[in-house]
Amino acid sequence: MSEVLPVFDLRAHDRAIAEEIRAAIRRVTDSGWYILGPELERFERAFADYLGGGSVVGVGSGTDALQLALTAAGVGAGDSVLTVPNTAVPTASAITAIGAHPRFVDVDPDTALIDPDRIRDALAPNTRAILPVHLYGRSAPMDRVIEIARECGLPVIEDAAQAHGAIWQGRRAGTWGEMGCFSFYPSKNLGAYGDGGAVWTADETLAARLCELRNYGQVDRYRHTSLGINSRLDEMQAAILATKLPHLDAWNRRRQEHAATLRRLLAKAAVRLPAVAEEGSHVYHLFVVRTDRRDEVREGLGARGIASQIHYPLPVHRQEAYRYLGYPEGSWPEAEAWCRETLSLPFSPAMEENDLSRVASAIAEVIASLE
Repeated sequence: MSEVLPVFDLRAHDRAIAEEIRAAIRRVTDSGWYILGPELERFERAFADYLGGGSVVGVGSGTDALQLALTAAGVGAGDSVLTVPNTAVPTASAITAIGAHPRFVDVDPDTALIDPDRIRDALAPNTRAILPVHLYGRSAPMDRVIEIARECGLPVIEDAAQAHGAIWQGRRAGTWGEMGCFSFYPSKNLGAYGDGGAVWTADETLAARLCELRNYGQVDRYRHTSLGINSRLDEMQAAILATKLPHLDAWNRRRQEHAATLRRLLAKAAVRLPAVAEEGSHVYHLFVVRTDRRDEVREGLGARGIASQIHYPLPVHRQEAYRYLGYPEGSWPEAEAWCRETLSLPFSPAMEENDLSRVASAIAEVIASLE
């Protein structure tokens, strides 16, 4: 059997800039400064410039970014936050960490993104924010989400953990709402060498509040005015991210080119391909197909040396940890269908044409064997 083709190979992805990254790491170790230093400030400025302005506050993880943003927006115990059920559990974890609870909105069957037409029906008297998720590298329809949020007087906090560089109507994902939250988990389009995250905002008051909250609620050394947490993007990760950031757009273009190739190679395969997005708007954090024989297809790919993953096999409301919410199976049928049928294929800017052909050929073989 050929060597297993992984879903994402970080070593291959970063090989071309390995010396740049080593130099960044050496710069940090030579400085002896590891927390809240010049590397973080440099990255925060650079990422804010990339996003089109505003302020960026580096934090410990994407989950922390959401939790801190919700807290800064005034969401707390007993409140509810609208989001989607077919997301990674950390989206909900951030909500429950502050004593609030998620209320779910079903998704567009073609995109797996929040369906604006269903938002109003999900509102409750205690709803305090809307948290759309930009899934798989594609931005949610933010113009409509913002319009509804403004009519209802609710802040919007974007989960842009999978959408570094994605665009909706000329604006970067993560810059439409009051705050946008990013994860720099190693496999993201812009990934660190460990956990990391950031919050974007155009509001300087919110930016200052986030800086306090990420550092124990501290405003001056040993003077704490609010209940914060320890969640600071460290100097090492900031230096690595600042080194990678200038390459992000090129990597995203490569992802888009690979997606176009896979669409062509899989055009006749009995799987549902990602809905076509406007040029440049989808940055393909993942290349996800759908099939009602997902588990069989996945097993067949594995037997042929093709790794795959499922993002995500269970909607949040069907996770054991969230059964207390009382939402029964079938509550959000479109999101649940995505969870039953979705399969993430190997996908990375580092992949070559023969890798993509290998994936497509294996899918064709597996499906033929199932007919």
